[in-house]
Amino acid sequence: MRFDAAEIRPVPWKNGGGTTHELAVGQDVGGQIWRLSLAEIAREGPFSSFAGQWRIHTIISGQGLRLMGTEETLEALPLAPLEFDGGIAFDAQFIEGPCRAVNLIYDPRHLAATAEVRSGPFRAQCGDLVFVINGALALGGKNFVAGQGAAVEAPAHAEAEGTVLHFEIRVPPKET
Repeated sequence: MRFDAAEIRPVPWKNGGGTTHELAVGQDVGGQIWRLSLAEIAREGPFSSFAGQWRIHTIISGQGLRLMGTEETLEALPLAPLEFDGGIAFDAQFIEGPCRAVNLIYDPRHLAATAEVRSGPFRAQCGDLVFVINGALALGGKNFVAGQGAAVEAPAHAEAEGTVLHFEIRVPPKET
């Protein structure tokens, strides 16, 4: 499944603090198990919480965010994937001005995920997600440029000439 952020209409946030481009969604018979999105964070304020979900938040432009909760403070810095419980209520403060971020929000009961910022050659597996931050990506005979990506449909060699965000998605075996 290929996607292009430039072709996806941004949806304004309810709190007016930014917009989201929903890039791709993974579902099973029970509903959504993951969502990949691109956020344009224009104002400081409450950070959306997703109870029961896990989140990997990666700043792709701007200086980042300070996420302040009642019990902890996290820093989301450029090109440094930050993993945390999506149900925690945070207030987001800019480190220095507006930001753009890619978010993977997923149900940890159905899968495990990790994220890595890559350049050069790498291997992508079936079910992984890739998003080109800048430059270009050749993946399994298909080419992508900044703002584009895909849910990988078969194991493939990838060559990033620039910066790519790679989410490794692993579905645990079903218990019998």
